[in-house]
This record gives sequence, structure tokens and C-alpha cells, in this order.
Amino acid sequence: MKPRMPLTVLVVDDELRSLETLRRTLEEDFTVLTAPSAEEGEAVMGREFVHIVLSDQRMPGIQGVEFLRRVRAQWPDTVRLILSGYTDAEDIISGINEAGIWQYLLKPWHPDQLLLTLKSAAELWRLQQENQRLSLELRDSPEQLVKQVASRRGKVRARSGFDRLTRAADSPLNGICELAQRIAGHELSVLVTGESGTGKELLARAIHYASERAERPFVVENCGAMPDTLLEGELFGHKRGAFTGAHEDRIGLFQQADGGTLFLDEIGDTSPAFQVKLLRALQEGEVRPVGSPRPVAVDVRIIAATNRDLEADVASGRFRQDLYYRIAGITLHMPPLRERPQDIALIVGAMFKESALAGSRSEIPGRQSPAPKFSDEAMQALVAHRWPGNVRELQNEVLRALALGDGDLLDVSLFSPRVGRKAASGTPPAAGFDPAGATLKELLDQVEAQVIDAALRRHRGNKTRVAEELGLTRVGLRMKLARLGFGGGEE
Repeated sequence: MKPRMPLTVLVVDDELRSLETLRRTLEEDFTVLTAPSAEEGEAVMGREFVHIVLSDQRMPGIQGVEFLRRVRAQWPDTVRLILSGYTDAEDIISGINEAGIWQYLLKPWHPDQLLLTLKSAAELWRLQQENQRLSLELRDSPEQLVKQVASRRGKVRARSGFDRLTRAADSPLNGICELAQRIAGHELSVLVTGESGTGKELLARAIHYASERAERPFVVENCGAMPDTLLEGELFGHKRGAFTGAHEDRIGLFQQADGGTLFLDEIGDTSPAFQVKLLRALQEGEVRPVGSPRPVAVDVRIIAATNRDLEADVASGRFRQDLYYRIAGITLHMPPLRERPQDIALIVGAMFKESALAGSRSEIPGRQSPAPKFSDEAMQALVAHRWPGNVRELQNEVLRALALGDGDLLDVSLFSPRVGRKAASGTPPAAGFDPAGATLKELLDQVEAQVIDAALRRHRGNKTRVAEELGLTRVGLRMKLARLGFGGGEE
């Protein structure tokens, strides 16, 4: 097999010592470019082809999130990562959608963890390019390539089914997946709601590959924080000379997705002016490339996603009501990870099996453990954490523990402070409970029971307030109370 050429990583950090350390850490596996500021980073991007950008958050002038937002607008295919201190975590989480940040790493970073994350970013870039290439090949390839393309698509389809949404037998995600499977074969538009990192795109992919459109392209566009002019060109395409920088014709994503599915992520962040153009395209079944006098007919299924409350935005006039009803043929809500504690152990197990996680341990000198696992205390800490960054944040903790841990058993000390510190101050197991003799499900139930019991005592049995504090619906809380054997309480 021909060896793959190393991808190019641009590292941006105003601290020269840190910049040099990052360069030395990555240069054996990547071609590394460096810049001491966001302004110089943009200049490098303008003259070099960069696959991955790793930026520090706190820099004089333009900070990391704003820099990556600019990178996304001009070079959307570049995979974007950010380094931040613990105190910046909330700002980074809020900026993930705006700048399209794929991963964030907390300082102080560990070389092994950094290298694992960058290798995963490289695989993501290659997968994106493969998907684009397959879309073009399927449309334009001669007959002798069709079988090869179909084989590749079969592999992509196998990696994109509902099984990728890892869940337990009693997971709140089960009902969502069952409903999604039922409507997948119908030409309904779908709106997927939920917090960032809950798996909205995974659900959209599963719907596409369970539909009659599975052999046609699945195309993704994140609409958040992209100027109207750029978004219009991305979705509808443009003709050569339509605006400054339009040196050649560009086929828009609607045309690329013709016959398949177009996934519009963070559609709630589009402007009212652009919503008018999008609504017209959906109603007429045709798009007009920028600078073209003629419209082009397209046949696409729309799956949209948002982390906003679109019904409230409709009521306030921020989002068009007619567009809302056009995209929300059926609405599916992805629950946050804090409402799925029973799924965490299975998700972690799936992450361990991924080649980028479990396989990478054998690539690190001295690490030969093929089957790592978390200690009971570590798993309890994962279940008890609130996970504001959802599955993305959990993946970061798993990567960190794999990189820093030496043995087969990974303990709570390997987690970042925001997870480990909570574990250290957490409530100990109830008297008479023996963790050593319990199954993992019993351990998880015990942690859930302790958290809910403490909340019930704080709120004197008021279940409405308990549900609000724990981020649960009232129905979800009642189901947990019944399953865990709690008695009634005041409403």
C-alpha cells in the first residue's frame, strides 16, 4: 500500500516557547507550520494549503475562537481545534458552533493526548475528502467504476446506521431512534433539536442511510456564523465572475446532494434575509446559482438541526414561521448526555473499540494494553458529571485518560479537573453497598439514586424543581424514580 503523505498542521500561539514545544511534538507525524498570532496565521493560510489548524484561545488581539471563525468562513474544509485553559471551558463550549470547532484540548496538555487528537483530526479530514470524492465519482464516473464506488458507499453506510447511536436498553434515545427508523423511508423533512454534541448529525446520517436515498449523496453544511453571501454561494453555487474571488464556476451543495439528503446544521442561526432565499429554494425545488440567469432543478431531502428553541424564535419573529413548517415535517429531540447516564458506559466502550482510541495506545512506546477499562470510581465520576459539552466532552476525557494512563485500569486521577474534582467531593456509596461485588448497571443505578436523593432532600421532595436542577423532564424524572424504587413526593 502506498504510504500516505503527512497532512499539514498550522499551530497558532503567541507564546513562542509553547509554539516550539507543539511543533516538536507534532513534527514526526505532520508537516507543521507555525504562527505567533491570528493575523499571521491568516497570512499563512492564504499562501499554504493547510489541513488542520490548532490555535491557542488566549492571544493578544484576535483570540482563538474568533480566529477559527474566520478560518471557517474562508477555508471551511480545514479541521479546526483549539487549546484553552480550564477557566475558558464555558467560552469554548459556547463557541464550538460559531467557529465550527471540532475538538478542544485543555491546558496543560499531554504530548500523547495531543498527538492522538491530531491523528483523529487527520482521519476526519481524509474521511471528508473521501465523501466528497465519492459524490463526484458516483455522478460522473464511467460504468467500470460504479461497482467500486458502490462498495465504498456500502462501507460508509455500515458506519452510519442507527447502531452508531450507542444506547442502553432503557435509554431515552431508544424512542427517538425507533421513530426515526419509522419515518426514514418517507419523504418527510426532519428537524433534529438538541444541545451541541448530542449526536444530531449521527441521527441525520442514520435516517439517510435507512431511506430510499441511501445510494445517493449525504451532504452536510453548518449554517451557523457564516455570512449570508458565503452561505448562499456554498448552498446554491455561483458562476465565474459573480463576485470578487469567484475565479471559476462552483456547484452548490443543493446540486451536489441531488437525489440524496442535505443536512443543514444550526439552521436556527441563519438570518431572516437568507431564510427567504432558502424557503424559496425548498418551495420551488430549484436553486439559482449566484450570478446565473437560470435556475437549476434539484431533488433533495432536507434534514435540519438546531440547538435553539425555534418555536420561541418563530414567536419572536427571529425565524420565519413558513420556513419552520417547511423543515419541521417531524421533529426529533436528541437528549443531552446528562439525561442518558445509563448510556455512558456503553459509549465509553464503543470509544475504546475505535481504532483512533484503543489502537493508538499500542502506537505509544511502552503501551501494550489492548483492553483498557475505567475503575469503578472513575466510571461513577463520568456518570455523575453534567457534561455541558455532551459526547464531544466525554470523548476528550476518554482520550485524555488513554493518553495519560499506563496500565489496563484507568482511574479518576486521569480526568481533567472539572470531572476529577467533582468525583473527589462526591457522595460516597451508601452503607451496605459493596462496589466490588456489584455489576456495572448496579453501580450506575447507585450513583443515580444518590444524586436524585440529594436533590429531593434539597428541594423537600418538589419533583418539578428536582427535574429542573438535574436537567430532566418531569416524565424522565418520574421514570427514574419508579425504576430506582423511590416513593412519591410533592409536586
